[in-house]
Amino acid sequence: MKKVIFALAFAACSTASFAQMPAPQAQDMGKETAKKVDKNAPKFEFIGGDTHDFGNLTDQKDAEYFFKFKNVGKTPLIITNASASCGCTVPEFPKEPVLPGKTGQLKVTFHTAGKSGPFDKTVFIQSNAASNTSGDRYELHIKGAVTPGAQTGSNAPAKG
Repeated sequence: MKKVIFALAFAACSTASFAQMPAPQAQDMGKETAKKVDKNAPKFEFIGGDTHDFGNLTDQKDAEYFFKFKNVGKTPLIITNASASCGCTVPEFPKEPVLPGKTGQLKVTFHTAGKSGPFDKTVFIQSNAASNTSGDRYELHIKGAVTPGAQTGSNAPAKG
């Protein structure tokens, strides 16, 4: 109980002291953090972009796409995890480091069973590379539409 009270008191004091900081000084703290980006860090360069449009899919067949990328940084790129915004989307990532100048690929499978209508899903990549969002992870997107019946020939899912 004492630990809980101490933790709450510490949090309140910390919040109060930061709230009293003048606005320019608080803004400068964010800039200092942003400046600490390692210029030698690994960096994703997705060949074909970080979004794939499957077009129209049938609800009877899974769709898969291979996001191909190059490490354009100066140190090995290590992917530690990949997850998706829902259980119908399953990413598979390389377990070995991708050396500078080398390429790799991330397979994304979208399960169409039980789906109908348009979809837009996000794949989250956790790695030692710089992010393409304001967060600490890189994001890829897949989109399209699921319709019942036969698949149109020109919009069949791409295979890597």
